[in-house]
Amino acid sequence: MTTETEQPTLTIDELAARAGVTVRTVRFYGTKGLLPPPVLGPRRVGHYGREHLARLALIEELQQQGMTLAGIERYLRQLPPDLSAHDLAIHRAVVASWAPDAVGTVTREELERRAGRPLGDEDVERLVAMGVLRAVEDGYEADLGLLRLGVGLLDVPLSQEAIFAARTVLVEHTRAAARELSQLFRGEVAERDARDVRSLSAHMHPLVVQALLTAFQRSLKEELGEWLTEPSHGSAAG
Repeated sequence: MTTETEQPTLTIDELAARAGVTVRTVRFYGTKGLLPPPVLGPRRVGHYGREHLARLALIEELQQQGMTLAGIERYLRQLPPDLSAHDLAIHRAVVASWAPDAVGTVTREELERRAGRPLGDEDVERLVAMGVLRAVEDGYEADLGLLRLGVGLLDVPLSQEAIFAARTVLVEHTRAAARELSQLFRGEVAERDARDVRSLSAHMHPLVVQALLTAFQRSLKEELGEWLTEPSHGSAAG
């Protein structure tokens, strides 16, 4: 895959394979304006990048939420046309937060299709260790909401122990934030009708998730920026 600053390098066949869709589907989305056109290289061969892959993942998530093609078109039309793969991933995470926890049983073939890539035995073992998968008689019981996150972590140059430690930090702090926000909202709706409370909850859920993601994204960017500019890391990079 490309980085944010690299030129797109995936052919349409490679893009389709990684996204777990057919080439025909990629072309269809392109004609509907759901995907930006590829970058034309030598011999007018189209090349795709991370933004195309992230947009396909977002489209898949919207479909899983039951949104029609027309609804997906309207949703994507409202997004800035130059969103990075990172920003598209945030939008996908927000969309995924609308749905209840989804756990399903999949075969190894279906697992790889949903992952958008081949998975070796070691990859599957790591996903099981992360709690994303559980081996069952007919295949694997998968937390479908966590699957793409787990697959993404397979390529992160961190030890399994570091990933588990990071998960513990995130769970503890997000639970604390959720508890405080819940208490705040309860104070606001304590005297309201139960129907109003349910309506407020339905509207606030995606908004709060997006706010948390945005705040965390900015904080992490600042922290990493400070860390990378420290003298010891700066000299190592040079």
